[in-house]
Amino acid sequence: MFRPCYTAAVRLVNVAWSHDAQAYPGQRLGLPEEGTGSVAGWGRRILALCADWAVSLLVVAAFIGGEVWSGGGATAFAPLLALFVQMTVLTGLLGASIGQRVLGMAVVRLDRHPVGLPRAAVRSLLICLAIPPLVFDRDSRGLHDLAAGTVVVRR
Repeated sequence: MFRPCYTAAVRLVNVAWSHDAQAYPGQRLGLPEEGTGSVAGWGRRILALCADWAVSLLVVAAFIGGEVWSGGGATAFAPLLALFVQMTVLTGLLGASIGQRVLGMAVVRLDRHPVGLPRAAVRSLLICLAIPPLVFDRDSRGLHDLAAGTVVVRR
C-alpha cells in the first residue's frame, strides 16, 4: 500500500542529492578534503562544545559558588550566559572558542574575512538554543553556521 509513495520519495531524494553531488563535506565551499582548512569533524566539534561548557561552569562557580552545580534559582542560566559571552568574544576576536582552539579548530567566514563580533553573537545565540547545531547541511554546517556565513575548519 505504501510502496509506491515510498519509491517515489526515495527517487526524489536521490535526484535532489545527485544534482549537486560532492565527494566530501566542504567541496562546494572550495575547502580541501583533509588537513588544514578542511571541515572539522563532528567528534571534535562536540568535544570542543563540552570543553567550552565545562569552562563556563567553572567560571560561574568561581563567581557564584556551589549554587551553579545545583542548577536552581536565579543562577540557573548563568552558565549558559557565560557560554554565550565566551563563544561570542573569543570567536569574534580570535576565530575560535577555548575548546575549538585546544582541539585545533577555527571558525572562518566563507569570504575568508574575520568572523567579527556581530556574526559571532548570532552564531553563539543559535548554538545556545541547541536545535540549530543539530540541523545541518551537506557541508557539515549547522543552521548557526548558515545564518552567520561561517564554517568550522581544522587549523
